[in-house]
Amino acid sequence: MNPSRLVVLLVAISFGALAARAQSSNACSDLIGLKPVGVEITKAELVPAGKTVPPPFPGATSIGPLPAHCRVDGVINRRKGVDGQEFGIGFAVALPAPEAWNGDFMMQGGGGGNGIVAYPAGANYAGDRTALSRGFAVASTDTGHKAKTGPFDFSFMRDQQAYLDFAFLANAEVAGAAKQIIARYYAKPASYSYFVGCSTGGREGMILSQRYPAVFNGIVSGDPAMRTGLSNLAIAQWIPVAYNQAAPKDASGKPEIDKFLSDQDRRLFMDALMKKCDAKDGVADGMIFDPVGCEFDPAVLVCKGGQTEGCIAGEKVAAIKKAFAGPKNAYGTQVYPGFLYDAGIAGKNGVPGLLALGKNGLFGPYTTATELDVDKAALHASDPLVEPGSTNLSTFSKDGGKLIFFHGDSDPWFSPLDTLGYYKSLPAVNGGSEKVAEWSRMFLVPGMGHCGGGPALDHFDMLSAVVNWVEKGIAPDFVIATGPAFPGRSRPLCAYPKHAQYVGTGDPQDARNFRCQ
Repeated sequence: MNPSRLVVLLVAISFGALAARAQSSNACSDLIGLKPVGVEITKAELVPAGKTVPPPFPGATSIGPLPAHCRVDGVINRRKGVDGQEFGIGFAVALPAPEAWNGDFMMQGGGGGNGIVAYPAGANYAGDRTALSRGFAVASTDTGHKAKTGPFDFSFMRDQQAYLDFAFLANAEVAGAAKQIIARYYAKPASYSYFVGCSTGGREGMILSQRYPAVFNGIVSGDPAMRTGLSNLAIAQWIPVAYNQAAPKDASGKPEIDKFLSDQDRRLFMDALMKKCDAKDGVADGMIFDPVGCEFDPAVLVCKGGQTEGCIAGEKVAAIKKAFAGPKNAYGTQVYPGFLYDAGIAGKNGVPGLLALGKNGLFGPYTTATELDVDKAALHASDPLVEPGSTNLSTFSKDGGKLIFFHGDSDPWFSPLDTLGYYKSLPAVNGGSEKVAEWSRMFLVPGMGHCGGGPALDHFDMLSAVVNWVEKGIAPDFVIATGPAFPGRSRPLCAYPKHAQYVGTGDPQDARNFRCQ
């Protein structure tokens, strides 16, 4: 036999044996013996079809039922750190049955301070079915530490390596390990790799595109926690201080921020805002689809000449305008972007909005101060180790990478204008706007709070959008959105700078009767 033909035959037999092994019932449990460098596989077991994952946090919905899959758990670089505490990058990978695998890999981003290994189902921003149910192999990670006191436990930062893992290292490490597990289980590597995340997960997606441009083919970055320190300066200090200057005082003289605006004040404000901007998209529907073009000035509500009804006190209006304009330093330089006037800023059903802060903030009660040294506060608010500020994505884009951003217009934690500002800065170093549009798109989501909620259509399939772009070359000019806030309604979310506009005829509840303009 020709030696070269013999080699081909042996290779074919070898891969055939691997494929048969992948189909066997022992293939999952056998993964416990896989020993990539620095990786410890702690569990590998089959999960029967029908599993439902409990809600990850109060108010969330359960996930499932899920299809049959092999779940693999592991730890990367297990070690002892500060105070003898055990650290290591925990992760999990869910592998659909070989006959159900679509050939792709999807990694889901984290949230808050991470610290937990969420179930690797790929449930968010994937449409009506989880990524796992759609045939993706899915991975998740705690990014190198275990949360002890809740989702915003950042005590791990005392350990330098744990901080580095959280800041940028862990996701790339887990992606590498997951790809090895996938190749072993299916006897072939994944064809394409995707990352989808929101908030901290959105920041993680940006980090991956900037520091690890070859790891993922497509990335979806939602409501990214781009500059946490500066956003916290805006939300926890700048806005409360502005409101405190016009809020009533308690018996001890401290401002009561929860009484800054009365319910009537908020109704007046929102009625005036919606009257000005709601119908600009062709139909008055309780949503503002062109918030950037919404030229609303709260000054129209100021009480004049002894007026007490149907208006808002001038000092309150001035405080709102100052708050929404965003923090500036002593020289008038914008430190962090302002916020949009949008349908969800008044909050609803206990969910805070920028016009309804309540007494307590994200990390505790809001400040009662009436003055703020922005220069001093901003000096300590930036952390380049964590912040995804690089705009040179030439390697990512040259290799065919696609990057999708989305951000809720009523996000009370991170300004959508910060994400938009980053997106608008990409053309300067990446060949211009037309070139950037070939590999990146930005979508604003009217009414949506942080990663969901609000008077919004917050249910949309960004995973399919990025997959179709990477694998079929179909750029997402729009993505269809629905949501429980408006039953029976659908709208296109249009790629910036376009927005959804009613064509003037047909059912205004139907996305097909809107165009992007």
